[in-house]
Amino acid sequence: MADNLRRLVSNEALRSLQDKLESWLREYNANSCDQNLNHCLELIEQVAKVQGQLFGILTVAAQEGGHYDGVETIKSRLLPWLEASFTAASLGKPVDSKVPSLQDTFDKDRHKESGIRDIQQLDADLSATRNQLNQVQDDMAETEKTLEEPKNRSAISLLAAEEEINQLKKQLKSLQAQEESRHRNSDRRRSDKRGSERRRVELRGSEQRVSDLDKRSANQRNAEALCDYEKQLRTLKDEIAVLSAEKSVLQGRSARSRRSHSRSHSHSRSRSASPSSAKARTPSPNRAKLSSVARKAALLSRFSDAYSQGRLDAQCLLRRCIDKAETVQRIIYIATVEAFHVAKMAFRHFKIRVRKSLTPSCAGSNDFEDAVSDYIICHLDLYDSQSSVNDVIRAMNVNPKISFPPEVDFCLLSNFIQEICCIAFAMQTLEPPLDIAFGADGEIFNDCKYRRSYDSDFTAPLVFYHVWPALMENDCVIMKGEAVTRRGAFWNSVRPVSRCRSRSLSPICPRTRIGLGMVRISKTPLKTGDNIPKI
Repeated sequence: MADNLRRLVSNEALRSLQDKLESWLREYNANSCDQNLNHCLELIEQVAKVQGQLFGILTVAAQEGGHYDGVETIKSRLLPWLEASFTAASLGKPVDSKVPSLQDTFDKDRHKESGIRDIQQLDADLSATRNQLNQVQDDMAETEKTLEEPKNRSAISLLAAEEEINQLKKQLKSLQAQEESRHRNSDRRRSDKRGSERRRVELRGSEQRVSDLDKRSANQRNAEALCDYEKQLRTLKDEIAVLSAEKSVLQGRSARSRRSHSRSHSHSRSRSASPSSAKARTPSPNRAKLSSVARKAALLSRFSDAYSQGRLDAQCLLRRCIDKAETVQRIIYIATVEAFHVAKMAFRHFKIRVRKSLTPSCAGSNDFEDAVSDYIICHLDLYDSQSSVNDVIRAMNVNPKISFPPEVDFCLLSNFIQEICCIAFAMQTLEPPLDIAFGADGEIFNDCKYRRSYDSDFTAPLVFYHVWPALMENDCVIMKGEAVTRRGAFWNSVRPVSRCRSRSLSPICPRTRIGLGMVRISKTPLKTGDNIPKI
């Protein structure tokens, strides 16, 4: 077969066929009918010779394949083509070009095989996904079982403590009854002694002294026993409060773990913790009863520490990548302002969710807003500060005022931003809430709100940029901020800068405001079911 094919390739019949066709096309109009017929018959004879050689090669190739190889190809390609050719020749029609070629048949088979392989791969992926889903469901069931065990243990310990408290109450009642009976007996003895005093005046003095000593010793013993029982009762109440706090913490963790599992399957629930999932937590009356003055003093102290320590730590981190101190201070100021803005928005959304969750239980109550405020104060740990940090970093990345090298990542300030967000969120629970003052570059310097930095021009009337915001309560300044003033900075004029050291290194708190010495924390014992307040 290879020799026949080689002879066919070396034969110049096919090459001359094209030349004859082109010459016939050029001379067709000039030739006569007989000449055109002769040319056509010559071409037919030459094509027939080539076709005969090709059929010979086809026969040899089919014989080399054996009895069964090539049968499908002959059936699907050769027989339909021969049928179409003979039919068209008998009817005088041209050969249909829609008869499938061998390459089309191979392509169809290849497409079928690839489709079958794709379906098998999809089935395998579907089975693997189902196995993973079953495994995740099993993990969730095991996690729920492990979380149920500590909750059951805490409930059992709480019941045991309550039973001990009931027993102590019964013992206290019995002691009080004994004390009352002793008082009655003492009254009877006194009446008897008064009657005997009339008869025996001389012996009454000695007997009365002895009876008084006995009474005093008995009263002292009873009082000491009563104090011991009260101390034991207080310690048991404290232990119950600790257990209830642990129970609330465990319930919160279980709720958070369930929410995290549900987020991994549905990807639709929000990341922030919902207050409705913490309804089982027992609110802490002592924490809710902390005076607004104490909470305000603690928040002011945290805000001052953030300025004096947290801000300097953040500057040290940024100075590793940025040499210009002005850019570093601008970045920290913008981070503080954005943190307050994001925390206030988060507080509004959190308060709306708390109102929705408490509406069924407090419907028709006159103190609904007080209940909402107390709930928020007691559950400040439900605030998702990490989400606020991400929002602040996104806002800083699109702020046009900050110019920074490309290698700086604002995630370096995550701890500082998280602390400011927590402080700002807690400040919204005060009455009235605390907020920072609005500041813009180029505004007139206000000595009541800000103090000048050490490198400022103390004769400049306009603020070049802000270093730290001022803290406001309504329209009153609680803590001063810090700003840089430079004369002619907005007109790019060069002037000598007078350097003068500032008077203080921390925000100024007016003395007429709240003092930490006025704070009083109640030392009353906790009641049953109270949580331990966190300051």
